[in-house]
Amino acid sequence: MKTLVFILICLLMIQCHKNNWTSSEKNIIETQSPVLRVLTVNNVADSICLRKKSIPLSPDEINSNLYKQLAAKMIATVTSPEQDGVGIAGPQVGINRRVVAVQRFDKTEKPFVVYPNIRIIAKRGDVERGPEGCLSVPGRRGEVMRYKDIVISYTSPFTLRDTTENILGFTAVIFQHEIDHLDGILYTDKLSE
Repeated sequence: MKTLVFILICLLMIQCHKNNWTSSEKNIIETQSPVLRVLTVNNVADSICLRKKSIPLSPDEINSNLYKQLAAKMIATVTSPEQDGVGIAGPQVGINRRVVAVQRFDKTEKPFVVYPNIRIIAKRGDVERGPEGCLSVPGRRGEVMRYKDIVISYTSPFTLRDTTENILGFTAVIFQHEIDHLDGILYTDKLSE
């Protein structure tokens, strides 16, 4: 009986850590050019993907070549001359996973960094109104209330352990905007707040 329980536990552990990229995700990551197509609200099928909640990545998925390709392509997409953005989320490129690429204006060289399994675990201080736009909502801008002091949690792609970090200022606004995408929320949903 103990052997059977041990085998079941091992199978469950393997199941929790296996690589579950869908064929659609693999197709997007492997076959599109280095710059991915950005989904927009102007397309009904795109809107469905943009409104869907994203799921986490397993450690094996984060450690995979597909994830490395996705991370590189997300940065190439957001920095391309056609987009010239400051952040992008998985759903915006058709990947409903909890992953974002954000330009770190709070760092000296203002690098773009990719964060798997990201979430906000604390918001501090007052909210401030500021202008926002979105690659997935072309031709529109609006004023949105956001915190300027947040704490994020994400899985480090180097250690595969949860990591927390305090984010301040405009970079905190970018993180909130991109993390909203992971929950199917667009900045336009917050315009009336």
